[in-house]
Amino acid sequence: MKKSIIGLFTFISSFSIIFTILYLNPGVSLPNIPPANNEISKEKNLSWLSRAALDFYFDINILRKADAGYVAIIAKNGQIIHATAKGMADIENHIPMNTKTRFRIASMTKPITAVATLILIEEGKLKLDDPIEKYLPLASQISVALPDNQITDNTFATEPLKRSITILDLLTFSSGAGYNDSVDHKGQSKLANLWAENDIYDGFGSLEDRVNKIMKLPFFEQPGERWRYGWSTDILARVIEVASQKSFSEFLEEKIFVPLDMYDTNFLSQENKANEIAEVYSRNGAFNLTLVENPRSNPLDWTPGSSGLVSNAEDYIKFGLMLWNDGKYNGQKILSPESIALMSYPHIKSGVLSTQVEGMGFGLGVGVVMDAEKTILIDKENDFFWSGFYGTNFFVSPQTGLVGVIMSQNQPPPASPWPGSFGVFIAPAFAFLGV
Repeated sequence: MKKSIIGLFTFISSFSIIFTILYLNPGVSLPNIPPANNEISKEKNLSWLSRAALDFYFDINILRKADAGYVAIIAKNGQIIHATAKGMADIENHIPMNTKTRFRIASMTKPITAVATLILIEEGKLKLDDPIEKYLPLASQISVALPDNQITDNTFATEPLKRSITILDLLTFSSGAGYNDSVDHKGQSKLANLWAENDIYDGFGSLEDRVNKIMKLPFFEQPGERWRYGWSTDILARVIEVASQKSFSEFLEEKIFVPLDMYDTNFLSQENKANEIAEVYSRNGAFNLTLVENPRSNPLDWTPGSSGLVSNAEDYIKFGLMLWNDGKYNGQKILSPESIALMSYPHIKSGVLSTQVEGMGFGLGVGVVMDAEKTILIDKENDFFWSGFYGTNFFVSPQTGLVGVIMSQNQPPPASPWPGSFGVFIAPAFAFLGV
């Protein structure tokens, strides 16, 4: 018994010494990112234990080939307090991750589309209750499939819209629009299969062409009936083009990216060989990562509102800090405090991500924590966030003052209900526990 206790004590002591030596100075030098505003006093860095534990967690995941690498930047009360970069952006060419590494951020495009919409609302060019046929005439012809996928002569039985789809419906994912991987009865719902056959990312065409294509499909339900993950924000992007009389990419650059100094953020369709981005990998059994030659949802010739942006942690943390700071960042006003409050309020209070987590609501383009006790992660009530298909994640925590961006690049297997890297969802816990 005594020998066992001595052995355990020796093991713990040895591990502690080795851990301390290996992670004596965890993280990387803080990037030169201005605070949210000039009135912010200097914040203490994240605790050593949290910084070391985060690096250790990333290293273990990289060692077991869960992911190729990670980048994380954490801010508190408007100021950067920690940054780290681990692993490889390109394993084959031995290119390591750093805080400027650029990633496909996929669905983290959605909050940016929501902010663009709110800008136009503040400019008086849109209203939340505007019917979308005001901007997209074809929307007046949208029909809704009757329950149980009733089909006659290979045609879905449908009914007209009971009311117009509004801008608010698009922002809250309650328009009835689906997408190519609908959550209900995968592979069994004939309507879901029809949407998959008409994937907005397939083929060629502009944003307008692709939105027109999906508006001809029967929608899943009447507007406002339920939350449904789908291509609502792509329709919204086309509304933005019509209302602003600019291309979607031009509007984002002029109104968001340039004012926030997000010069490394653009659409995949604007990429060239000089702008290298992290490679996408996928888990292929235990301890095995394979390069994904042709990533899914890879919009190379158009500008979606739901996906398609490339960015890095240094750029996206500025966007997050703007949201935390009531719509302003480093002297630039993007939105009013009222618009930020509207965006982060849970307009949809049930059915959000219900197949994955509980306790979540949905604001305008972002998930909102309604009951932190029910969620599976460490977070606080009123936190708002969103993630990306390839393993990227950001969060804003009003209660704690924390803002975080964590990025990896991993395409999930087809049957997975989660985005690529589960590690990016665990990582924020080290920030919450270390302040």
